[in-house]
Amino acid sequence: MISFATVVERALNGPICTERDFELEIFVPNLRKVIEKYDIKYDPQHPVPADDDLADRVWEAGLEFLSETGVYCLDTERRILFTREEIAGALETGPRGTVFGEGKDARKMPRRFPEDENPPFCSGGGGGCPISSEWIYLNIVKAYAEDPLSDAITTPALTNVDGQPIMAGSPLGVEGAIRSIILTREALRRAGRPGMLIVNVIATAVKSQEHISAHLFGNQRIDVVEVGTVHEMKIDFDSMNKIAYSLAAGSLIFAENGVILGGLAGGPAGTAVVTAAYNPVDILLLRGAVQHPFPTHFDLGVTSARDTIWARSLANQAVTRHSSLPVVNVGYSGAGPMTKMLLYEHSAWVIGSVVSGGSVEVGASARGTALDYTSPMDPLFASEVAHAVAGMRRQEANGIVNTLLKKYEDQLRDPPTGQKYQECYDVVSGKPNLEFIELYREVRQEMADQFGLQFSHASPYL
Repeated sequence: MISFATVVERALNGPICTERDFELEIFVPNLRKVIEKYDIKYDPQHPVPADDDLADRVWEAGLEFLSETGVYCLDTERRILFTREEIAGALETGPRGTVFGEGKDARKMPRRFPEDENPPFCSGGGGGCPISSEWIYLNIVKAYAEDPLSDAITTPALTNVDGQPIMAGSPLGVEGAIRSIILTREALRRAGRPGMLIVNVIATAVKSQEHISAHLFGNQRIDVVEVGTVHEMKIDFDSMNKIAYSLAAGSLIFAENGVILGGLAGGPAGTAVVTAAYNPVDILLLRGAVQHPFPTHFDLGVTSARDTIWARSLANQAVTRHSSLPVVNVGYSGAGPMTKMLLYEHSAWVIGSVVSGGSVEVGASARGTALDYTSPMDPLFASEVAHAVAGMRRQEANGIVNTLLKKYEDQLRDPPTGQKYQECYDVVSGKPNLEFIELYREVRQEMADQFGLQFSHASPYL
């Protein structure tokens, strides 16, 4: 595989063009060409496709699209290009079987395939949801870690330092990032899982200097750095600085790709192709040990819409049939905590992801933007669903997802807000109130009775 230094050299000296020309003269025409060439069409009746030939065509379309388009460096206005041979070499030598965490909390990231019977890797938590206080942050992360089915956690984000709003790139950004990693590590200690993987090690951080500064206060042996691309197929020096630091420090990277359905990628077909094309980008450019995708609806701001579930499920199948780089899918719901709709949304996209060969990261509710609207109950429930559907056939999963979509998709534009963490949990004990426990039990039983899901008995709230 080519070195990261070679990638940087191409960012400095590759073919030059404006960002607008990259988007309208290169990206869009190349994507349209491969969608037509490989006959990729959206089927809304099958949000969980079961067509291996279609998945293979999406993969081939993605590779062709990447080799002809490349990745655009925003700082130099140059294209970073990769040949088909370089892409193939990266796929042959890419990460596989990586162990995350340490000691009794160490977990191996599985390579899964569509309809794989092996349980998925489950990461539960806030997914960067904004949190108003350090005490809530500490309590909520501790509860994430206490989920017996969670292999890792994804942290929320602090919004202030001593009452002062955090501004990215400022000293408050550095201090907020440092506090968040110290609080997270203390929460894991209190939960009895000090060696647990933190997927988004410093969700409070935005700029590279914040990630680098705060990383020094964590567990550098196991805390991964999450590095994302810019929509679509773009990168900037700030993200590349995180990669350079991680490579030098020996830190693992979760490579994040949030394709916008309805943006430059177009509709579901283009979103699936671009998500698949990101897999070799995540190896060659982001140097990831995991692909971390979350195709998101441009208008609804969720991953639980019918078309985003289709695009993600299909891209998962394309990637997991051909690449050893594992996939951990991220999800964003429309509804807030303590609502049936939220549990239905999480169930729908989780089922589509798991039966398509992916693993999951669950926890971002209320689009991941509403202050304190997140709870540990939601990733607990979703992890149980993820384990229950391992090995399920895609045709069966499609029927379940279609039924779930009918329960909530007409509410996605105006979803129920639910309750803040401090309204549905006791902020002193960190325990959910009785009403939330009863709601959880009710929907859990509904999933078992209606769809035949067999849940683990590890839940603390049975």
